[in-house]
Amino acid sequence: MNPLNSVRGSIITAFVLAAIVSIWLTLLAGGEIGAYHAQIGRWLHIVSGVMWIGLLYYFNVVQVPGLAVAAADKGGPGGAGISKYIAPRALWWFRWAAVLTWITGAWFMFAAYGGGKGLHQAFMLQEGFRVIGVGAWLGTIMLFNVWVLIWPNQKKILGIVAATDEQKAAARKIALLASRTNFVLSVPMLMCMGGQMHGLPF
Repeated sequence: MNPLNSVRGSIITAFVLAAIVSIWLTLLAGGEIGAYHAQIGRWLHIVSGVMWIGLLYYFNVVQVPGLAVAAADKGGPGGAGISKYIAPRALWWFRWAAVLTWITGAWFMFAAYGGGKGLHQAFMLQEGFRVIGVGAWLGTIMLFNVWVLIWPNQKKILGIVAATDEQKAAARKIALLASRTNFVLSVPMLMCMGGQMHGLPF
């Protein structure tokens, strides 16, 4: 059975391959194989962040504009298939990737920067931690938007919870503005994350 024939099989294969590559590179460098918590946390933070922000960009750049075009096309198939089959699945991955990104980011800061002290210094924007701290705050605001504004309103839009037409219209506005806010915040957030990892001077 080919593992690439299923999403689950592909995910498992990707992580097994990553573990093999990690062990191989460690042995080539003459190191000892062990659990390096900070590096594992950073790696999982990057992987989950790519999933989260990738879906955020998909929603804002592809799905929302595409659904608007589909709604305007009176003779076309409409967007019912996307709303019924694609959006709920994408939103599941989106919201849980957001949680995993935040947790693994906290894990990385905890392991790499002296435990709880590092987390405190980052969130208090203390010297030496301002770049990662700003990134952490932006990510925290974005996580809040996902779970408090986007997801509850998307449940109304998609019919997962009962809502009147007026409630759905209001939900669309709130979800769109929260999603667009996250889209805007993601760019400086990624700049801060990259700046901390690569020593950019700001």
